[in-house]
Amino acid sequence: MKPYINIPHSERLHFRLMDEKDADLLFELDQDPEVMRYLNDGKPTPREDIDNYFIPRMMDFTDAEAGCGLWSMEDRENAECLGWILVRPYGFSTDYCEMDNLELGWRTRRSHWNKGLTTEGATAIINVLKELRPEINKFSAIVDADNIASVAVAKKLGMTFKKNTQHVTPKATFDVEYYDMPAR
Repeated sequence: MKPYINIPHSERLHFRLMDEKDADLLFELDQDPEVMRYLNDGKPTPREDIDNYFIPRMMDFTDAEAGCGLWSMEDRENAECLGWILVRPYGFSTDYCEMDNLELGWRTRRSHWNKGLTTEGATAIINVLKELRPEINKFSAIVDADNIASVAVAKKLGMTFKKNTQHVTPKATFDVEYYDMPAR
């Protein structure tokens, strides 16, 4: 059995793997129309969707031994949750799941945008996973092309645009851009 992957704190952030007890934090973050702008046209996520869809789906891909799940980015000074970084196999729960390709995603409180925190958090996680998961060949992200900030994060992480594609979830299908970078 692999040991639980721990993400050491970065300059400004502490990391904690989220679970079902974090439903209130997830709900609160999804109530900001600007945070949700490129995810569902700015509509706040209903609480029942957090409880009945988001949490069960998150728990399906959470694997502490593999470093997969939602990593809460918390302020090192006051432990405030500033957002999260998603880590899971690309294409999770589809016929094209790529176990050697880790998808990264992010959601950050608007009050903490434009401070480099998302890039700092994702970089810290990538660095640990590169070291502890040698079977990983690449890291990827899917983003809405109009979401300039998320495109910028992917590029700052070292990812490059590869293709336009669709992201299919049980609730909807989205047109997205696919970015990736080699793990080695």
